[in-house]
Amino acid sequence: MKKVLVLIAGLLGPLAAFAGPSKPLPAPTDHSPARNLAQENKNLQLVYNFYQQFFTQHDLKAADRDLAADYKQHNPHVPDGRAPFVNYFAGYFKANPQARSEISQYGTYGDRVFLRVHSIAKPGDRGRAIVDIFRVKDGKIVEHWDSVQDVPTTSANSNTMF
Repeated sequence: MKKVLVLIAGLLGPLAAFAGPSKPLPAPTDHSPARNLAQENKNLQLVYNFYQQFFTQHDLKAADRDLAADYKQHNPHVPDGRAPFVNYFAGYFKANPQARSEISQYGTYGDRVFLRVHSIAKPGDRGRAIVDIFRVKDGKIVEHWDSVQDVPTTSANSNTMF
């Protein structure tokens, strides 16, 4: 797994360093800025703890602590802003009280934190495979992107999604 994260960081790293919020990325170059691994680790701890508390424990107050008030959301189903985000997921958790999310992989580069997640709405649900990308600024989660895929019942290979 560590090799996979290093590979992902190596591939995404040069791109993420130039990325601004919601802007297309320029072509990669051979020049990569110096990394602040201590800060990247703090960002990872912030996002990891938020994710566990909010999406597995359904602790809505974690958003008050960890999300910026003007949190920007790129998932088309969830509105921008901390309060609308909380309202959206409060409804989801009410409808799915046993919902949980298991983080299987993570990585960082610069102000970005990457999570690979198995999200399950209720027992017996095959769930969804999610890649979440968060941008952190000044100790707050300020922006989010995701890619979501249902876990299928059959596969063309013998590998699992996790």
